[in-house]
Amino acid sequence: MRIARFLHNDVPQYAFVQTDKDDGKDYLVALDGYPLGGSQVSPTGERYALDDEGVRLLAPIIPSKIYGLAKNYEAHAQFMHEAGHSDIAHAPEDMMIFMKPSTSVIGPDDPIVIPPASNDMNFEPEVAVVIGRIAKNVPVDKAMDYVLGYTCVNDVTLRDLQKLDPMWTRAKGFDTSCPLGPWIQTELDWRDAKISFTLNGQDVPEASGTTANLIHGIPEQIATISSFATLLPGDVILTGTPNASGSLRPGDEAIVHVEGIGDLRNVVVRG
Repeated sequence: MRIARFLHNDVPQYAFVQTDKDDGKDYLVALDGYPLGGSQVSPTGERYALDDEGVRLLAPIIPSKIYGLAKNYEAHAQFMHEAGHSDIAHAPEDMMIFMKPSTSVIGPDDPIVIPPASNDMNFEPEVAVVIGRIAKNVPVDKAMDYVLGYTCVNDVTLRDLQKLDPMWTRAKGFDTSCPLGPWIQTELDWRDAKISFTLNGQDVPEASGTTANLIHGIPEQIATISSFATLLPGDVILTGTPNASGSLRPGDEAIVHVEGIGDLRNVVVRG
């Protein structure tokens, strides 16, 4: 099942995304209610094509908080070292966890804005996990019971500011640094979800990978984070970027693709 959040004539709503068997197109089946945290929802009877006038997809969720995993793939850790961004040649043994604020979230086709203070913005395509119910001190073997679904994310990072700020607050938490979308997919092969990235219509193979190569898997991430922080319905975990990252410049079109979810497209502008 796919759950989307969208605007229709400037009114935000939730919807199930369904494919019409006759024309093969995706439609938004509008919902009455909030489909997270076990709340009951029902179709309103309205249905919209994704390309209908006045319809625009939004970020599928605005979380209370976002946690991310840094250097959670060996290939990315080695890339960061070889590119001169890290003194450590391999992935650390312990999880490296950072946060992004809710104000960093944008949706499909929203602009990624380069802040005036930075001249080195990088893309990081990833799988994001959306929490479905309150999670605190969750054991690893029960962790996936707390997942609502998954979406695409671009963990946009300011590499020049990352070197200056040991807490990565500006580098990871600036406005528009967390594009999410296009929707929440509740069914995914999370053990082997394939990630790829397209820049200006060209595939970037060195940025691709699969969650099969995660150092700390999704259940372990949920268990660890919930051991020190209560995860609420709609909270998001960025599981890590699988390989190399690269620069984003004004005018660039960035597309994150996760097999089984879809495409998240954004264009870069200078602030």
